[in-house]
Amino acid sequence: MLHLVNKNVRQIEKSGIRKIYNKVLNDPSIVNFTVGQPDFPTPENVINAGIKSLEEKRTGYTTNAGLPELRNAIGNFVDRRYGLKYDPESEILVTIGASEALDIAFRTILEEGCEVILPAPIYPAYEPLIRLCGAIPVFIDTRENGFKLNAEMIKTKLTDKTRCVLLPYPSNPCGCILEKEELQEIANLLTEKEIFVISDEIYSELTYGTNHHSISSFPGMKEKTIVINGVSKSHAMTGWRIGFTLAPSYLTEQMLKIHVFNTVCATSASQYAALEALAEDLIEVDQMKAEYQKRRDYVFDRIQLMGLDVKWSEGAFYLFPSIKNTGMSSEEFTEKLIDQAKVAVIPGSAFSTYGEGYIRISYANSMENLEEGLNRLEEFLAKANIKVDC
Repeated sequence: MLHLVNKNVRQIEKSGIRKIYNKVLNDPSIVNFTVGQPDFPTPENVINAGIKSLEEKRTGYTTNAGLPELRNAIGNFVDRRYGLKYDPESEILVTIGASEALDIAFRTILEEGCEVILPAPIYPAYEPLIRLCGAIPVFIDTRENGFKLNAEMIKTKLTDKTRCVLLPYPSNPCGCILEKEELQEIANLLTEKEIFVISDEIYSELTYGTNHHSISSFPGMKEKTIVINGVSKSHAMTGWRIGFTLAPSYLTEQMLKIHVFNTVCATSASQYAALEALAEDLIEVDQMKAEYQKRRDYVFDRIQLMGLDVKWSEGAFYLFPSIKNTGMSSEEFTEKLIDQAKVAVIPGSAFSTYGEGYIRISYANSMENLEEGLNRLEEFLAKANIKVDC
């Protein structure tokens, strides 16, 4: 009876990231550069806050939109960090990770046949969510622009069916960011148009040498923008599953309807932990960021010395080197690297067809593992007699 299953669901491909991750998960001999998950523990005081909520038996439902005190903390956090001002009562919604936040955002604004403009290469989870709504993803090839979307590119793809522009910056898989001037040009293009923006800012705390800017801070943009964020990457809390949306009240009210019938509320213990994480700026967050930057510098230098072409990473914790000169597809390269060198990376093809010819390396890993894995990668290239241009 498979033919009776929703066709939009049947047509979804399995995640190319998880395909590789699951393959190597239980093999300790493999150096794993696949999943973008902090290798640091959640800060101790955050863990203790979650434990305390359980010990005090605060295990019931919270308000649907999230603990009022957590929404207040989120509002204060985004104000002091990015100058964003949102009403905790009507414009902030706590979700089960940024994944649920994206899902309810798309389902709120998309309808059958409308179009979503998004940059590529890109994190693979967006396209299925768009297609589940019956909408059409319109990819823009950013490879010749440093993997960055800009206003001119968007302008060429606008149609009367365009409903939304997706801005996933800092970028997964490329590590690039949009500077304030670049965002201003996009804002100038979209301010007067009846087009929504979904700005996925889950890596906003992980920028190196520059501050993150949100498009919702530009005049006229807050009214049409849904900001997605959370504590998974910034505070090493992936398993706690706490994200949030920031959006004008008329949109938050509609997203809340889906959230209520889908999940009721985010997990109570995780919300209390997130409250502790966001109440003040934690030194552990700065320490993790400094370590990521140190790792970024090391991995970038090593990859360049191997002769692989790679763009500078300004945010998140990924590098996206080209392996085009090896003569292999990204999947072939990845499979051989696993089998012959015991190093796991993600093939660029997992990030849309525009990612073919690249691999993603996550440097959310210890320096010891990074050194060992890169040594193996270097040996793999040498043994295969792969000719790359320095």
